[in-house]
Amino acid sequence: MRTASIARKTNETEIAVSIDLDGTGAHSMKTGVGFFDHMLDQLSRHSLIDMDVRRKGDLHIDFHHTVEDVGIALGQAIKEALGDKKGIRRYASCDLPMDGTLTRAALDVSGRAFLVFKAEFSQGKIGEIDTELFREFFQALAINAGITLHIENFYFDNNHHLAESMFKAVARALRDAVEIDPRTADRVPSTKGTL
Repeated sequence: MRTASIARKTNETEIAVSIDLDGTGAHSMKTGVGFFDHMLDQLSRHSLIDMDVRRKGDLHIDFHHTVEDVGIALGQAIKEALGDKKGIRRYASCDLPMDGTLTRAALDVSGRAFLVFKAEFSQGKIGEIDTELFREFFQALAINAGITLHIENFYFDNNHHLAESMFKAVARALRDAVEIDPRTADRVPSTKGTL
């Protein structure tokens, strides 16, 4: 069973995340930030990773702590659920079109945390959420999951599509990378023998 549950409590937030890497994309998001919940729904649905995310905390200040702490907890859950990473495909990428928007996500489940983020929004907010927080989320996710993650937007027709294409592209790449390859199910995908 490639599952994990993480509870993260700080003076600012309480986050509870449960995942199943071998799920169907079933999800329940309760962060208190509507557009962020919508993006997390996309992440779950398109990765086929079951996700349950719950948040209590200081939304009255701003959404930064919630978004970052969800990224931290989700990354930790992914890392824990992957275990020794035997049999995973490890590498994956996705070029994701969404109407007039095209975004690429490429990742390596390497144990080496790194983020390259090449996307510039043309407005500071989508709904109530600051667009700069999407980079913060992916940074927290990559660091805590131990993955190398590259996100690049080539062009976009609106900011909603830009954000959504990022989450969907990462989801599709993550789905492929953590999937068990039946031809190498008993091996860690590295010449080092560990990731």
